[in-house]
Amino acid sequence: MTLAELLSDVAAGKAPEADGTVTIVPQPSPRDMGVIAFTGHSVVFADLDHGWLRDRLPVGDLSAPLNPPFLRALELETGRTVDNIDVLVLARPLAGPRPSWLAEITGGDHPRVARAMSHRDAVQVWACEEGVLTIGRGVAGRWEVSVEVGPEHRGRGVGRRLASAARGLCDEPLWAQIAPGNAASLRAFLAAGFAPVGAEALLVADETR
Repeated sequence: MTLAELLSDVAAGKAPEADGTVTIVPQPSPRDMGVIAFTGHSVVFADLDHGWLRDRLPVGDLSAPLNPPFLRALELETGRTVDNIDVLVLARPLAGPRPSWLAEITGGDHPRVARAMSHRDAVQVWACEEGVLTIGRGVAGRWEVSVEVGPEHRGRGVGRRLASAARGLCDEPLWAQIAPGNAASLRAFLAAGFAPVGAEALLVADETR
């Protein structure tokens, strides 16, 4: 099974069996390497020797794939850096017209576009007076969204409104990675209909950071 197929199953409501095991799959691209932990089941996507990987994963330790010892071993072996350990959330698309209060930003010279293009393909950036949302194809080709709210507009439901709007700008399941400590962002995405499905750590090469 490929990572893309596995994520497609998750988006369809078929999460990996909570059997306490670790699945190892190839990297979907040279850019994308990492670990996703679902309930009772983890997935490592890395083009590394399977024996080497399993030797560093204690049998029966459900938390090991996202714990510092294993992630640090991956860093040392690959020369990459763990970008963060994020909550992974997912939502289905919403039918309807594009919100009139959003304007698309084009041109790769915009800082939000430039940053997003280092992590994603087919990047789209949409903005309103209060904030910005970015959509693009990320890990294994899945559609990913991130939102940014201006400091002076926080605490007014703008993040939730942007996350909800993103669901109407994409006709496929939409994923988001959220730092666990960013409680405001997590609340906004949950209020917009996203549901937590796991946790994820990506190993980022220096040229893509």
